[in-house]
Amino acid sequence: EIKEVKKNMGVMFQSGALISSSNLLDNIMLPLEEHLKLPRSILKEAAFEKLERVGLEDYAYYYPANISGGMVKRASIARAMALDPNIIFLDEPSAGLDPITQTDLDQKIKSLAHDFGITFVIITHELATINTIADRAIVLNNKKVVASGDIDYLKTQVDDPFVKRFFNPKKVIS
Repeated sequence: EIKEVKKNMGVMFQSGALISSSNLLDNIMLPLEEHLKLPRSILKEAAFEKLERVGLEDYAYYYPANISGGMVKRASIARAMALDPNIIFLDEPSAGLDPITQTDLDQKIKSLAHDFGITFVIITHELATINTIADRAIVLNNKKVVASGDIDYLKTQVDDPFVKRFFNPKKVIS
């Protein structure tokens, strides 16, 4: 039963967590090989299709050390999508990326959610990512939920000082 539940969830770790001794295609094939009993040629085709979804089809045989940080993040998302899950958890997807690469990755995540009906649960401290991707957010402070709701509500209606400062970091709140 746990294996079935895991098939419907994908995870992208903050570091990407790709296996350095395997090329991108083999990294994407890992969950497919673990959960599906299909010929390798079919698994390879499915993995390649996931690389296409994130724009890395030309890098299928590259190793993680030979691609950029943003590409590692996209490859990790492709691996999280390998089994066509309903929900994907992303841990700080844009951490460590320059602003242009961050914006591109945020747009890619948003389009994947829209195009394939995937729910992304994203843990992030990046306001730009929240503003680009999120429909709803939960704000934590000291491991406690201090607010939740759609982004406009959080920005304009919540009285919690931490939430106000988070969404308006340049504004001094007294």
